[in-house]
Amino acid sequence: MLEFKTINPEQTIAIAKQLGQQVQAGDVLLLDGDLGAGKTTFTKGLAAGLGIERYVKSPTFTLIREYQDGRLPLYHMDVYRLEETGASDLGLEEYFDGNGVSVVEWSQFIAEELPSDYLTIHFNKDVRDDQVRTLVLEPHGAHYEALVRASFAD
Repeated sequence: MLEFKTINPEQTIAIAKQLGQQVQAGDVLLLDGDLGAGKTTFTKGLAAGLGIERYVKSPTFTLIREYQDGRLPLYHMDVYRLEETGASDLGLEEYFDGNGVSVVEWSQFIAEELPSDYLTIHFNKDVRDDQVRTLVLEPHGAHYEALVRASFAD
């Protein structure tokens, strides 16, 4: 595990951009945190690291937003609305096994659909300062351990 403390959205974006420069096709990142914790801000930075210049916004009402214009495609998923129904009919494995990077918000609602290896990023808001966040990167599998090491070697 690797932990970062950020004091503004720009720092969150910078961390994600570093990671975005290292991710590979088929990578799956799970973003775990409360509403307003910085998950979409992080995804903006990841997109920048992939060379995606389009504006990134939350896919809350569309479930999946695709950004094809970077080094790799980015599939940004917000599966909060699947809490009651699950995702077995959505074909998410096509994204997870595809040629892009999948970012999943609220992944606990599709736990049965997730691959066995992934990188979880926990977003924790500071109760004393609304701008402060603690980001905890928790790799699951050797590939994601190597990804975190390569992204933040210094």
